[in-house]
Amino acid sequence: MKKLIAIVFVILLSLPAFSQINFGLKAGVSTTSLSMPTTKTITSGTTSFTVSGISTANYGFHGGLFMRVTLFGFYIQPELLFSTRTDSYTVTNVQTTLATVAKQNFNKLDIPVMLGFKLGPLRINAGPSGSLLINSPKDLISNPDFKNNYNRMTFGYQAGLGFDLLNFLTFDLRYEGSLKKYQNQIQNLVGTKYNLDDRPNAFSFSVGIMF
Repeated sequence: MKKLIAIVFVILLSLPAFSQINFGLKAGVSTTSLSMPTTKTITSGTTSFTVSGISTANYGFHGGLFMRVTLFGFYIQPELLFSTRTDSYTVTNVQTTLATVAKQNFNKLDIPVMLGFKLGPLRINAGPSGSLLINSPKDLISNPDFKNNYNRMTFGYQAGLGFDLLNFLTFDLRYEGSLKKYQNQIQNLVGTKYNLDDRPNAFSFSVGIMF
């Protein structure tokens, strides 16, 4: 047991000599599409609305900090990013048949933790991602009988390719998906809650500098 502890201790002490640690800044753009396969009918008393997602891509941006620890060609890269996202819905008043397009703007703190390996300047990576909602988007239905509820913390995943240039510039192209089916919820006046089966999926491109 003493020999095992000594070996583990030596390995832990030697890791910094073999690993490379970089810090960096990154920023980029993303395109988000909403996956909502069914139309929801939401009722409060005698008032009813239908809500359906619009899959047209909406654009946002992100920027923040990252750290990359590389060891023997493999690396782990946690990030802290401020990001924006817009989701679009068609909201129809059943009684009047009046349809409107409602957009919700989200400001979030994204915390992806990417695991990957390098093939020369090329990187392949994937990992979990958490998103913390930091604003209160406007309600989808403009009616005092309804209000929106949101999951403040959601979880998903990211996967993609990266490219490093001159050990200074870094480029990333990623796909992001959601692990949670229901993120947006509408509640009527008597407390009945309607879950919207909406999952945002996004492609993002970013450019960063490493120190």
